[in-house]
Amino acid sequence: PEPPTLTRCYRHPDREAGRSCTRCGKPACSDCLVQAAVGSHCLDCAKAARPDVKTRVQLANSRVLTPATYAIVGTNLLVFLWMVATDTSTLGGDVTNKHVDLALNRTIVHYTHEWYRLITSGFIHFGIIHIAFNMLLLVQLGRLIERALGPVKFTMLYFACLLGGSLGVVLMDGTKVVATGGASGAVFGLMGAAAVGMHRRGINVFSTGIGSTLLLNLVFTFTISGVSIGGHVGGVLVGALCGWFMLAPTWTPSQNWVGYVTPAAVGLACAVGAYWVCTSLPVFTG
Repeated sequence: PEPPTLTRCYRHPDREAGRSCTRCGKPACSDCLVQAAVGSHCLDCAKAARPDVKTRVQLANSRVLTPATYAIVGTNLLVFLWMVATDTSTLGGDVTNKHVDLALNRTIVHYTHEWYRLITSGFIHFGIIHIAFNMLLLVQLGRLIERALGPVKFTMLYFACLLGGSLGVVLMDGTKVVATGGASGAVFGLMGAAAVGMHRRGINVFSTGIGSTLLLNLVFTFTISGVSIGGHVGGVLVGALCGWFMLAPTWTPSQNWVGYVTPAAVGLACAVGAYWVCTSLPVFTG
């Protein structure tokens, strides 16, 4: 009888083919087969099954991290660790010298003209619970909004909301002796922007976690003592205003430059407003 004919690999004629491609049936050696969801595919079938370049880019973008969100979170954490290293009582929520140096109060700014407090106050926190709660919300909201806006627009939105919160602090909490700090003003602004963006897309925001979280935090703002009403209200109003233009539905006519000009103009207006408030309105005289 004739000896049995050995099947050869379609790419390597000198090699025996132990198996065949489950898609096209071509015999192939172990080096020319790729494990698939069902069976094994030859290299040609595996290449043909790959998505095109446009689809691969979309899939890659969907997995891209949100760098601006994590950069802002990291900055807040580094500032908090620096303050803890300086004075460990920061962990328990005590007011330290660093809080006094960086926090915001209309009276302090009126006499010292330390305008940097409009920004630095948004990066200091009073205790581990305070920063943990703010950073948790910031990560959740940042993942949602930054993917829609991109890191540059998201960063501009964040600082516009921060300045809106600072304006609210000097306007509504200005005659108090307490100094204010925390990222909650900016975080409230992100919640306001997300809520308005969902509303513009026809989504009932109160059927989502954003709406219930915003409503619950606003209740806490007006019912719990020691919470900056001005910071929260100022942040959410500025965030809602910016979100109306920056998170407009894709089917509405909107120019790309609007996403840059809106937070820049609103943030500048808040800074100018805070300057006027601190230099013109009454301050604490007790």
